[in-house]
Amino acid sequence: MGTSRDDERKTTYREALREAIREALRSDDRVFLMGEDVGRYGGCFGVSLGLLEEFGPERIRDTPLSESGFVGAGIGAALSGMRPIVEIMTVNFSLLALDQILNNAATLLHMSGGQLPVPVVIRMTTGAGRQLAAQHSHSLEGWYAHIPGIRVVAPATIEDARFMLAPALADPDPVLIFEHGSLYNASGELDPTATPVDLDHAAVRRPGTDISLITYGGSLPKALTAADELAAEDISAEVVDLRTLRPLDDDTITASVARTHRAVVVDEGWRTGSLAAEVSARIAERSFYELDAPVERVCSAEVPMPYARRLEEAALPQTADVVAAAHRAVD
Repeated sequence: MGTSRDDERKTTYREALREAIREALRSDDRVFLMGEDVGRYGGCFGVSLGLLEEFGPERIRDTPLSESGFVGAGIGAALSGMRPIVEIMTVNFSLLALDQILNNAATLLHMSGGQLPVPVVIRMTTGAGRQLAAQHSHSLEGWYAHIPGIRVVAPATIEDARFMLAPALADPDPVLIFEHGSLYNASGELDPTATPVDLDHAAVRRPGTDISLITYGGSLPKALTAADELAAEDISAEVVDLRTLRPLDDDTITASVARTHRAVVVDEGWRTGSLAAEVSARIAERSFYELDAPVERVCSAEVPMPYARRLEEAALPQTADVVAAAHRAVD
C-alpha cells in the first residue's frame, strides 16, 4: 500500500521520487516505467525498488543496455498515446540517446505542424561529489537546456522530487528530469499540504535583501548553507532555486535582483558556455541598472572530474566558494 498525502511526513528524496512514480502508475494506465535495471534490481539508485512486484513487468520494464534503443522506444510509445517514464542511469549515458532526444523528441511536434506531441518523461541522475570519476560525474543540464522543444527540470527538494512528476507527465512536450545523485539520501519532512509543482516558476527558498544566490539541483543545499554563514556576518542572502532550467523563469530572477542588487550564480556545470553564463547574461540584459556589483559565477573547474576525494572537492563549487563570491560582490 502507498502512503496518502495526509500521512506523508519523514521521508527521503529517493522515496519521494518512488512515491511520485507509484502515484502516476496508479492514476493512469498509460503510464509505465522503462530503463536499465528498473525492475528486479530496483533501479541503479534504488528509486524503483518494489515497483515491479506491485505493478508487474508490463508496467515496469527492464530494457537492454541500449540508450538509443529504449529512449527511441519511449518516444514511439509517447507518440502512440502512452505516457512513458524513461530512466537513464546517469547523464553521461544520455549522450548515447542524444540523437533521439534532439532530433526526434524535441522536433517532431514542430516538424509535424503540431500533429505529433511527444509526452515522454526522461529521468536521469546527474552531478558529481560521489567519487565516480570523469565518466560518471557530468552536469550536462545546461546542454539540454540549450535545446528548443523540450522542458528541463531539476528537483532540489523532497517536495519537488515528490510533486514534479505529475505536471511533467501532463506536459505535451518532452520533459527531462535531472536528479542530483547527492540528494537521493537527503531526508526531511514532506509538507502534507504540498501540491503539484508549477513547472513555469522558480522558487525563492530563502528571502534576503543584500545578495541573490541563484542555483538549482544539488547546489541548492550549498547555497542555503552559504546563506546561513553569511547571515552570521549580517549579510542577508536570498536563495533562488531555478527549478526549471528550460524555460528559465526570468521574472523571478529579475525580481530577486531588484530586491538585492547583487547576484551570485552557482552551477555545477563547467563555467564556459554554462547555464550560469546564460543566467548572468539575462541579468545583464534585464537588470543591468539594478546591479551594484558585477554578477559572480561559481562553477566547476574546467577539468575532467577527478576521482580522488580531495581533488573532486576542489573541482566542485563548495559553500566556501559561494561565501567568497558573495563577499566580492558585497564588500
